[in-house]
Amino acid sequence: MAISSSTISRVTADLYNRSLRGIPADTRAALVAAERTDSSPIAKNTLRIMVDSADAAARNNHFVCSDAGVPVYFARVGTQAQFEGDVRQAITDGFAELVATIQPPLLPHITHPLTLERGHAGKGMPITTFDLVDGSDYLDITCSPKALGSGRWAALEIFSFPNMETIERFVIDTVIKAGSQPCPPVVIGVGVGGTFDYAAKMAKEATLRPIGIRHAEPMVADMELRLANAINKTGFGPMGTGGDSTAMTVNVEYCSGHGFTPVAVSFNCWINRRTRARIYNDNTVVFVE
Repeated sequence: MAISSSTISRVTADLYNRSLRGIPADTRAALVAAERTDSSPIAKNTLRIMVDSADAAARNNHFVCSDAGVPVYFARVGTQAQFEGDVRQAITDGFAELVATIQPPLLPHITHPLTLERGHAGKGMPITTFDLVDGSDYLDITCSPKALGSGRWAALEIFSFPNMETIERFVIDTVIKAGSQPCPPVVIGVGVGGTFDYAAKMAKEATLRPIGIRHAEPMVADMELRLANAINKTGFGPMGTGGDSTAMTVNVEYCSGHGFTPVAVSFNCWINRRTRARIYNDNTVVFVE
């Protein structure tokens, strides 16, 4: 058997729809934990409102936020997966079907970068990246729509032979510049090394790592903890109300490269949109989160 285009379209539409109407379980747990430990009464109340709002959206099948962002998918293609039809077109068709049927309707956030014309479709949409997974017989798809608050403040700079202090200072400076605009508490992804484009890709993918999972290498895990502790001392707090909860986590990924070292920083807002499913060759669908 082969994975059908209709299954891909249905699943990608469903992933986007799910991402708008709730928050991941690990994100809810992180917000609840932050409420217990934050030293600011105002921050505690704000975090409680966030959790209550997300719960109400899930219970009533409403959007958590009116900014549905733009469609972004990360597709991991098993080398033993088989397809019936065109994969990218199936994803495009799935999003078009969602736009035509979803209630409430999606606001027209897709914007032409040169004319600023807005709509529900455009060149390169949905934004989809593909990676191969050796030995697997499934298509693994993660949906993480990018909205204005978190998307606007991503940053990248290229250094020459930087030390860790220089890298960490750039990350913290980026967070300070963003302030409360990315709608904290945020998930922060950092990509170090590789090339200009690959560092940005690593940073975006780092935001998808479940909260509480540290990097496998102790040196990098320590870096993640140092950054998170420093960022939570900035005092921005949830939605800029102050307190100790600016970042739910900081996730760092790196790649070897040349002496020039790109460092990229990406944000996910407190909703931390992230839905994921696997489609197997027999068209069985398993929702991972």
